[in-house]
Amino acid sequence: MTAETAQGEEFRVKARKGLKPQDIKRLTRISPLHSTFSVILNFGLIVLMFAIAITWWTPWVVIPLVIGMAMAQHGLMVLSHEAAHYRLYETRRLNDTIGRLCGMVVGISMFTYRVVHRLHHNHLYEPNDPDMALMAGYPRGKLYLLKKLGTDLIGLTAHKNYAYFFGAPAINENTGARSDPMNDTSPRLRQTARRDRWIVAATPLTLLAVAVATGWWEAYLLLWILPMITVNQVILRFRAILEHGAVTDFSSPFTAARTNLMPRWIAWTLFPHNVNFHIEHHLYPSIPHYHLREAHELLKQAGALDGAEVCTVGETFRRVFADRKPVAA
Repeated sequence: MTAETAQGEEFRVKARKGLKPQDIKRLTRISPLHSTFSVILNFGLIVLMFAIAITWWTPWVVIPLVIGMAMAQHGLMVLSHEAAHYRLYETRRLNDTIGRLCGMVVGISMFTYRVVHRLHHNHLYEPNDPDMALMAGYPRGKLYLLKKLGTDLIGLTAHKNYAYFFGAPAINENTGARSDPMNDTSPRLRQTARRDRWIVAATPLTLLAVAVATGWWEAYLLLWILPMITVNQVILRFRAILEHGAVTDFSSPFTAARTNLMPRWIAWTLFPHNVNFHIEHHLYPSIPHYHLREAHELLKQAGALDGAEVCTVGETFRRVFADRKPVAA
């Protein structure tokens, strides 16, 4: 038996310890109430922060709110991700409408992301995984990672990340492999994604025109565009690294993805809407975000997560900032 075959059999054994059919049926059931609450909560936080900033327009208020707004924008991206998996609402039209809205206001084409993200799930840590450029090769040392995050913070990488969300071909900086995610889908989905990208590209210009016409252009630029191209880019990269970086076995989602454990009040900063339960999401992408925590507990009770990449977020920090690179399996 080869090492690859042994790893595959180990994965199948673990998978058989996973969720029972009745649990899967229950946990994959979509709750419109839960989804609506998440959407309203996320947009409500954004409205609240705008109101606070406008009421107390001082640097001591605006600067912290730029960081808070980036976190809320990240939350909208996670909800758009939910819709890309058809997990917001059972009604396809409603799911796609709300998912597009969540993505559109932060510059994401949900229809395009749906195509791109499918490849990440189907080819995790393979050369045509479109997320490889963000997550692979760690740890590379503290200085390397801090330089990357610093470049994100001053907005120099925003165009690359948005090119990713618009389905542009990606070149993996580690392997040199070039992948075009839009080639690996049907003509109908490509056409839908192309049309959606034009709408998304026009959205910030339309919102800016409205902001100028109403006299709120300064608030729009400082509280929306600035965090979107700076702090939000830091969060996106760092979350991808915490989810998949510095792993040593790429053979299965149990070890190529990571679940990060932390208090709920901390999770919102990097992992809104339970996205920190990332192994569970890769194993069962049909489970909506509000059931991932329970899925984690059931998998843990069944022993399916024994030896999996389940870490406290502090432990993950130490791994991704380490100077020694692990040997890939």
